[in-house]
Amino acid sequence: MDKAIPSSKSWIGIIQIITAAVCWGTLGIFSTYLNQIGFSGWQTTILRIVTAALLVLVMLPKLWPHLIKLRPKQWIGLAFQSLIGVLGMSLCYFFAVIYVGAGPAVALLYTAPVFSLLFSTLLLNESITRQSALLALMAVFGVGLTMLGEQAQVNWGIVLGLLSGMCYSLYGVLGKRAMHNAHPAPLVFFTSIIISAGVLLLLPETYRTYEQLLSLPLPTWGYVLGLSLLGTVVPFALYMKALEKLPASRASVFTIFEPLTAIALATILLHQSLSLIQYVGVVLILLAALFNAMLNGTATRVPRWLKKRQKV
Repeated sequence: MDKAIPSSKSWIGIIQIITAAVCWGTLGIFSTYLNQIGFSGWQTTILRIVTAALLVLVMLPKLWPHLIKLRPKQWIGLAFQSLIGVLGMSLCYFFAVIYVGAGPAVALLYTAPVFSLLFSTLLLNESITRQSALLALMAVFGVGLTMLGEQAQVNWGIVLGLLSGMCYSLYGVLGKRAMHNAHPAPLVFFTSIIISAGVLLLLPETYRTYEQLLSLPLPTWGYVLGLSLLGTVVPFALYMKALEKLPASRASVFTIFEPLTAIALATILLHQSLSLIQYVGVVLILLAALFNAMLNGTATRVPRWLKKRQKV
């Protein structure tokens, strides 16, 4: 019989996921500042991923022994996880913002828990419980309510927003599958950033973006650092570590704290007030996360692949 992971490990994973989501929630503030300076959504994506790759290069000496052991098939799997979950999500999301606006785009992005339930079943053989499905739908519905009042036109932006949610869910699911092959979480995180940055470095726009950045005052680099370190490196690292302790379908529910954080920061820093229906959405988000932690946080069954890894 499979042994249960101690509840303390489950709660550590939950805390890591929530902290990561809060960090991701700061992206809106930093990207807003960069947009005001003159950077487009595409350029913000470049600054986020490429600068993050420069930061994570400090991990290379420690991970080098693992990297040289990777087989071509494993590199392909890690590349899919990176290009779909990091680069693909960023591109779809920023283009969705252009078509339908920031509010609806965020709501569409957070259809990710629903997609995660589907992909976790297809790719990880994780069962979907009625409780998990209801909590995920409750959280997504809450996000939708918080975004009411924004103008959204039904066009390709809707499709791109849904694709961003699909890519977002696949980052966790494919990352979990990568760890199924006994890849340590730091390696999965490292390759997810480096591979996407490598693709961006092939594009002339990347170099034009950094030329523009060099011509601006030094404080601008603070926004870029916040975007890449606090909004990317720290939360991605926490998320991958948490996947060692939680199923991907459960982990994705707690990322709902990202839009909650974004709303709170907008209220505090930009003095934007919410309507009553938006506050109802915030309450639904909190309740979904709380119920998920209370009902599922006591014990998580250990998959066979993780048991093998723990015996090594």
